[in-house]
Amino acid sequence: MIGDIVETKQCQLKDAMDLFHSGQVVKICAPMVRYSKLAFRTLVRKYSCDLCYTPMIVAADFVRSTKARDSEFTTNKGSDHPLIVQFAAKEAQVLCDAARIVCPFADGIDINCGCPQRWAMAEGYGACLMNKPELVQDMVRHIRNQIDNPRFSVSIKIRIHEDLKRTVDLCQKAEATGVSWITVHGRSVEERHQPVHYDAIKIIKQSMSIPIVANGDIKTLKDAENVHHLTGADGIMVARGLLANPAMFAGYEETPLKCIQDWVDIALEHGTPFTCFHHHLIYMLERITSKQEKKVFNVLSSTSAVLDYLKDHYCV
Repeated sequence: MIGDIVETKQCQLKDAMDLFHSGQVVKICAPMVRYSKLAFRTLVRKYSCDLCYTPMIVAADFVRSTKARDSEFTTNKGSDHPLIVQFAAKEAQVLCDAARIVCPFADGIDINCGCPQRWAMAEGYGACLMNKPELVQDMVRHIRNQIDNPRFSVSIKIRIHEDLKRTVDLCQKAEATGVSWITVHGRSVEERHQPVHYDAIKIIKQSMSIPIVANGDIKTLKDAENVHHLTGADGIMVARGLLANPAMFAGYEETPLKCIQDWVDIALEHGTPFTCFHHHLIYMLERITSKQEKKVFNVLSSTSAVLDYLKDHYCV
């Protein structure tokens, strides 16, 4: 039932693994380049999101550069919890070094094994790892051996192979090495806008003992409920659906004005750069503004202009 998804009591849960053993479907904000940063994570947590990921961070840069660490990873241990840091990596020890840096500040790390972008594939990151199950195992093994905290989760996010047996094999090898859960985006590397293969996610779920998270084309709470029933997944991860409506997991069909006000307050408090502040609002207002209003709002070029517009048109 939809209530199973709505009523998760995050405040009673201590970390990410507790969520997956709560008996409720875990509601998750996906890792999104530029967007799933601290301010936005703070917003979606106010609207029934249980677990948040950081944007993907390149582990080698993170380990090598203090500047990269300061710009790529910001958190607030008090409220930004549970938190998973997603890394792109191709060397087990480098990934482990990155995980050790964030371990005191996060609940776990996720290995990006599904990013289909050309630059990531060219560097040996992302979906390249789907064809290197032994490397994925080595990465997980390094973290398990070198990080003392047994509650620190290690997860992977993948796409599916054309031959699903290869995907099941990858998942089972990862499970055998100690992966905490696996997120499955139900498309192959070559697929972009084709329908999501929820049947494939179901087969993977039935082949595993650890939690499986379903990802792909989930835009409403009803979609989340349907995908849960189609796949049996233990969690539902959403990206663009939350950008368009950060209150989605709380059952709102479109972004409520209160959520827009919350974003303004949170973004200003966190000193969010204007471009990011504005882009989030463009996404949130997409379904509730006319074409003419979009033409005006989308070209605003200052925080003060945006605030004036919201006050004049929405009393926000």
